[in-house]
Amino acid sequence: MTEQFEISFNNMMERLVEWLNTIIVNLPNMIIAILVFGVTFWLAGVTKKLVFRYLTNVFQQKSIRALVANMVALIITASGFLLALGVLNLDTLLKSLLAGAGVAGLAIGLALQGTLSNTFSGISLALKSSFNVGDFVETSNFSGTVEDIALNYTKIRTIDNNTVIIPNKQILENPIKNFSLTKQIRVIIDCGIDYTADLSEVKYLTLEALKLIIPAEDRHTLEFYFVNFGDSAINFQVRYFINGDKNISVLAAKSEGIMCIKRTFDEHGINIPYPTRTIQLGKNNPEAQNITKDIPPNKRNQRRRLNGNRAKSVSKIHKLDSK
Repeated sequence: MTEQFEISFNNMMERLVEWLNTIIVNLPNMIIAILVFGVTFWLAGVTKKLVFRYLTNVFQQKSIRALVANMVALIITASGFLLALGVLNLDTLLKSLLAGAGVAGLAIGLALQGTLSNTFSGISLALKSSFNVGDFVETSNFSGTVEDIALNYTKIRTIDNNTVIIPNKQILENPIKNFSLTKQIRVIIDCGIDYTADLSEVKYLTLEALKLIIPAEDRHTLEFYFVNFGDSAINFQVRYFINGDKNISVLAAKSEGIMCIKRTFDEHGINIPYPTRTIQLGKNNPEAQNITKDIPPNKRNQRRRLNGNRAKSVSKIHKLDSK
């Protein structure tokens, strides 16, 4: 038993001595590897700050700038780590790490497919510059002011002061209407006037009334068209442009235009009719007489008897009430 213990102890000491000799032999390589990794790690931090500062003029989204800067820093750090392994002559370990990284990357990519899709969609939106923070946009049945464009989502503040968070993939796959890309927005007002009104006078009064509220530089965009004969009115449409970059500007301008047109029509006695329907019945109406003639004689007699019975019932009720 004692001899076996001594043999094991001697083997262990021999192994430790071999390790110590290996460490001493490879000590210069280890120092160089540590220095290489330390320098690359420091260089990655400096490069990250420089890239983030440089991208301030390229991307307005802070999250996109941080992503690009972190990716550059990660590439530099990984390169330093691989160089350090090469200095230590750990080629076998290096190959194993690369193979393991490939398998792990595939598994992570499949597991985070939706998240990565939204992330790359956010990067694509940042590169396209379809909209920026502060723009008034309409997308995915929501409209409002863009408050934040993150890697995975976009935050929009709607007109009714609600916050909507939309995945970037959904925004990228749907149409985007950006009101802030242009400085002018078209206002469209639909209205109708009575059939007895003078159409030339209506057009003249409408245009002159709107010129009072439209700036001089935008009056050339004013358009007036009669569009159709409605059930109760002759309908017309007025279109013009205003300076603005939000949908709420259109609502305000349209409201002011409607009030101006209504006030002008009231002053000149022009009627904006309600939906009405005229029904003419009686002996003097030829159409009513034709309808009566078309009824078969037996049906006429039944109708007369029915009306007579109704009259008798009503007279009985009056007699009971008088008693």
